[in-house]
Amino acid sequence: MKFTKIIALSLLALLAITLVAFVSQNKSQEKLVIFHAGSLSVPIAEVSVDFKKIHGVEIQNEASGSVEAIRKVIELGKKADIVAVADYTLCEKMLMPKYTDFCILFARNEIVLAYSESSKYSGEINASNWFEILQKKDVKFGFSDPNADPCGYRALMVLKLADVYYGKGIFKELIETNSNIRSNESTVFAPEGIQTSEKIAVRPKEVDLTALLESKALDYIFTYKSVARQHGLSFIELPEEINLGSNEKADRYSKVSVIVKNEAIKGEPIVYGVTVLNDAPNKKLAFEFLAFMLGESGREIFERNYHETMTPEVLGSIPEELRGVFG
Repeated sequence: MKFTKIIALSLLALLAITLVAFVSQNKSQEKLVIFHAGSLSVPIAEVSVDFKKIHGVEIQNEASGSVEAIRKVIELGKKADIVAVADYTLCEKMLMPKYTDFCILFARNEIVLAYSESSKYSGEINASNWFEILQKKDVKFGFSDPNADPCGYRALMVLKLADVYYGKGIFKELIETNSNIRSNESTVFAPEGIQTSEKIAVRPKEVDLTALLESKALDYIFTYKSVARQHGLSFIELPEEINLGSNEKADRYSKVSVIVKNEAIKGEPIVYGVTVLNDAPNKKLAFEFLAFMLGESGREIFERNYHETMTPEVLGSIPEELRGVFG
C-alpha cells in the first residue's frame, strides 16, 4: 500500500511538472503583432517592453506609413492584432466595418519644420522667414510620401494653408516648381509616382527623413513635433493657423484637401487612432495590450515621449473588453 501511494504521488508530481511546462510553452509561443505609424515607434516600443514584463509574451512591432500599415491588412492579407495610425480617419475609411468595428482616438500632434545645427541658414531661420529659407537655391528639404504616410499629405496641407496665411505663392514656389504635385485654390493633387527635383526628398515615412537630416543630406524636413523632440532636433514651430495641431483652427484646416489615389483627404487637427482587428490571432491579448496602452502607465510613456495624449474617444461601439478603460 505504501509503495502504491509513492507511485501515485510520483505520477501526480510528474503530471504537474508536465502541465506547468505545457502552459509555459504555450505562453512563450503567444505573439502579439502590431502594425503602427512610424511616428509611434518610440512610445509603442516602450509600452511593449513594460507589457512584456507583465505578460511574458513576444511582441512584434512593424513600423510604416499609416496607409501602408493598413494596406498590409486589406491588400496583402497579412495578419496583425493591432493597427495604430497617425490619422484616425484612415481607420474609419479603410478598416471599418469590414476589418474592425471600432477605432479609438487617443493622441494628438502637430507639424513642425525640423533641422540640425549643420543645416544651411540654421542661424537665420525663424517662424517668420522659414519659407524664404526653403526657397533658397542651395537648400534641400523633404517630407514623406503622401501616398503612404499621413505626415506627407499633412506637409502638403501645411504648405497650402501657408499660401493663405502669408498671402504668398509658397506652395507653387516650393512644391509645384520642384515636383509633379499640382494644386488649385484649395486642393492638392498628389500623383502615385511623385517626381521631384534635387531640392526635395520624398521617403515612405517621416522617420526615414530623420536619418537624411542627421547625415546632412537634407537641411530641413517636415515632421511631427514628437519625432523632432525624440531625436533632439531643432525645429520651427509653425503658426497654429497652419500646423494642424489646434482644435480651435479646425475650420481653417478644413478649407484645404489633398487628393491621394482619387480620394480627397480634408485637412483637420492631427489625431491618432488605434484598433484591434476582427480576425486578430491573439484577440484577448490584444485587448489587454490596448487597455494597458490607454491606461495610466501607457499614457505616461506617451507623454514622456512628447505625444500629447487625450481622453480616449471611440468611433463605433466600445468593445466589451475595453469598457473599464472608458469608465
